Amino acid sequence: MSIMPDAVQNVIFPLLDTVIEPLSQRSLLSLDAVSDIQFVDNKIILSVTLGYPCESIQQGLSENIAAVLNAIDAIDGVAVDGVSVDIGWQSPKNVSIEEQPLLNGVRNIIAVASGKGGVGKSTTSVNLALALAKLGAKVGILDADIYGPSQAMLLGIGAKRPEVRDQKYMLPNEAYGVKSMSMAYLVNEQTPMVWRGPMATGALQQLLFQTDWQDLDYLFVDMPPGTGDIQLTLSQKVPVSGAVVVTTPQDIALLDAKKAIEMFNKVNVPIIGVVENMAVHQCSQCGHSEHIFGEGGGERIAQDYDTQLLGALPLALSIRQDADSGKPSVVADPDSDISQQYSDIAQKTAAALWLQSMDSSAPVIMISDD
Repeated sequence: MSIMPDAVQNVIFPLLDTVIEPLSQRSLLSLDAVSDIQFVDNKIILSVTLGYPCESIQQGLSENIAAVLNAIDAIDGVAVDGVSVDIGWQSPKNVSIEEQPLLNGVRNIIAVASGKGGVGKSTTSVNLALALAKLGAKVGILDADIYGPSQAMLLGIGAKRPEVRDQKYMLPNEAYGVKSMSMAYLVNEQTPMVWRGPMATGALQQLLFQTDWQDLDYLFVDMPPGTGDIQLTLSQKVPVSGAVVVTTPQDIALLDAKKAIEMFNKVNVPIIGVVENMAVHQCSQCGHSEHIFGEGGGERIAQDYDTQLLGALPLALSIRQDADSGKPSVVADPDSDISQQYSDIAQKTAAALWLQSMDSSAPVIMISDD
C-alpha cells in the first residue's frame, strides 16, 4: 500500500472538503470521517465512518460523495472509471472522568430530565431509545425514578422479575430491542417506595452497577423530575455523556426546565438539547391547530442557554394511547409523522454526542493505489 502523490491529494481532498455531513453541517474532512481511500483498478474506493446511527442519510450522502468525485477524470494520468463509497458508523466512547468509573460495556450515558413532572419526559425517553434501536444501535434504558417508575408499563413488560447471574448481577428485561431496568421489576406495582433520600440513591446505584448491561452504544436514564438526590448521585457516580431536557412551552414548565439545565451545568454535564412536548394541538375534527400551552418556549430556552432545540412534538392523542398500551409510538406506528420526529430527535442527540467527543487531532487517512 503506497502513499499517493501530493498532486493527487490536492485533487481529492478539496473535493471531499466540499461534502457536508447533514446533521453537523461540517465537511467530512473536518469531521475526520474519511477513514480510508484506495485507488484500485482505475476506481476510487472510499470508506466513511460517522459517529451515530446514520441509516436514514446513508444513500443520499453516498450519492453526494460519488457525484463530487466523479468529476475527477484522471488521477496522475490514470483514468478514473468509477467511485465506490462505503458508509458505516461507530458510536463514540465516553471517557471516565476523575473518580467516576465507566459502566462496563456502556459507551454513552444520556440523562433525560425535566424540572417538573407531567411534561412527557418518560414517554420521550422511551421513544428516543426505541428510535435509536430501530436505527441499528444497541440501546438500554434505566428507569431512575425510584418513587414513580413508569418504563415497565411503557415497554409493556410489567412487573417481570429480572434474571440473576452469578447471584450478583441482574439481567435487564428486553422489549422491542431495548434493554431496560426499573424498580418496577423488583417490587409489586402497588407497593410505594416510602424511602428517605439515602435509600433511594442506594437503590439507584444498585440498578446502575448491578445490572449486566452487556454491550450498549447508548444507555438512556429516565430521570425523576426535579434537582435532588437522584440527579446528584447519577452525575457523581458515572460519567454522563450529556443531558436532554424535556419541557412544555408554558412558562411554569420553562422555569423548572431552566433549573434542570442550571443543575447539569453545575455538575459539568453537557446539555445536548431541549425537547418541547405538547407544542401544538390539532383538532381531529376540524383540523384547527392551537398552541394550548404557549408557543416557542423550547426555542427560547435553547437560545438562552446556547443549546439546540432538538424537536417540538405535538399534543397528540396517539402518543398517550400508544404509551398506555405498552407499545410506544415508534413501534406502534413506525411510519407516522410523530415516529419520524422522534427518530430525528434521536439522531440529533446521537450526532451531538459524536461531535462532543471528537478531539482536535488531525485526520488519519490511508491512501493507496493497490
